[in-house]
Amino acid sequence: MPNFLPINTILVPQGAEYKAVCRGLSGVTGSIPKVAAIPVGMKPLLKYLHQGQFLVPKSRVLIMGICGSLSDRYTVGDIVLYQDCIYQGKRLECDRTFTTQLHSRVSEKVSLVKSLTSDRMIWSAAEKLHLGETLAADVVDMEGFTALEFFNVGGVAVAMLRVVSDDCQHDIPDLTSAINSDGSLNSFPLAMAMLRQPLAATRLIRGSLTALKVLEQVTNMLFFGNRLK
Repeated sequence: MPNFLPINTILVPQGAEYKAVCRGLSGVTGSIPKVAAIPVGMKPLLKYLHQGQFLVPKSRVLIMGICGSLSDRYTVGDIVLYQDCIYQGKRLECDRTFTTQLHSRVSEKVSLVKSLTSDRMIWSAAEKLHLGETLAADVVDMEGFTALEFFNVGGVAVAMLRVVSDDCQHDIPDLTSAINSDGSLNSFPLAMAMLRQPLAATRLIRGSLTALKVLEQVTNMLFFGNRLK
């Protein structure tokens, strides 16, 4: 199936998330969007976007990846489509037309959610539940608001489709020290953080593998029209 919407660019965090989206697109013939691997975190992403050639007026950018749940309504493997992003009391909406078209494409499998963008990793279950309740947000990631703010200035339509990789009932390892200032992951601090919290690490790995498989499938579904397994 051709690029149905059309989507000009897909932005997805570098590493396993980027690879999952590329696997989902493998075999697509005809017009497919450019897929760019973005750094993790707000400041590294903003720097990356300013250095690239992304501000093409009237183009469409789809942001994909994984996210954390802030609500017991959403659990590992759930597909979510963002309505908006909030950060420090400010709220920006995703493009309604683009989002509606994506929703109709995967409607039986996707939930419309409100998202929180965080400038640091939210790893404890207690904080996730607190943020979800006080801010009326459903999921959290570290890039959404920055992307919306950047693209809104240039008249670029943005939609965000992510998969939940960790729920709000359990802690995950605090990987803050493993995220470099350029938005890349540092393998040694990552391994040490995992070793310090083995149960949480096992849960994170399982949840991430599940979410990445769904991310690959939903990418494939968007462009091939295949059903999720």
